[in-house]
Amino acid sequence: MNQPRNQAIAFPHGAAGSALASNRVIRNTYMLLSVTLLFAAVTAAASVALRLPHPGIIITLVGYFGLLFAITKFQNSGAGVALVFALTGFMGYTLGPIISHYLGLPNGGQTVMMAMGGTAAIFLGLSGYALTTKKDFSFMGGFLMVGILVAFLAGLAAIFFEIPALSLTVSAAFVLLMSGLILYETSNIIHGGETNYVMATVTLFVSIFNLFTSLLHLLGFANSSD
Repeated sequence: MNQPRNQAIAFPHGAAGSALASNRVIRNTYMLLSVTLLFAAVTAAASVALRLPHPGIIITLVGYFGLLFAITKFQNSGAGVALVFALTGFMGYTLGPIISHYLGLPNGGQTVMMAMGGTAAIFLGLSGYALTTKKDFSFMGGFLMVGILVAFLAGLAAIFFEIPALSLTVSAAFVLLMSGLILYETSNIIHGGETNYVMATVTLFVSIFNLFTSLLHLLGFANSSD
């Protein structure tokens, strides 16, 4: 404040550097996200083709949180990228039996395609909105954290106590929460809150995964009720 001339010179360079760093994180994130989505799709297709069984809720949770912990620890090294592929491949494998289940239902193929189309439309629409408006959605962080934790615990309760109505409610909540997380994380990258493309990729991938499975559950229920 006391050196306006120096500040006037430094500020544009700082802003340019920050924008350049954000653009680099965005580019790397979407490149890695695209490849991991393709990898997960391949593993899911292989799981469907081979009729592999679902590993179960315990193994799924241990595998997911174990790999997520490892990624967080090695996020700044090449091992972090390899672990991202391990996580997304594992999640693709667990997705295969779920897709197989819905494909076996009446209009199952249509249900799966509608869920895929809905997921793509929501992700592209929300990401595009966040990138073009550059609005700061950091205020959503606390709400999303609490909401995801509550929905996750409610989802576990719905599984263990076999409560279909609660399960549907959780799926609807996850559609909203994952949509919010896509906005939040994209905004976080733009405004420099997230500078690690490995962690940004994982957050967006998990958002897309949960969004797809939640839409699949809701659409599958709607089709079975017709």
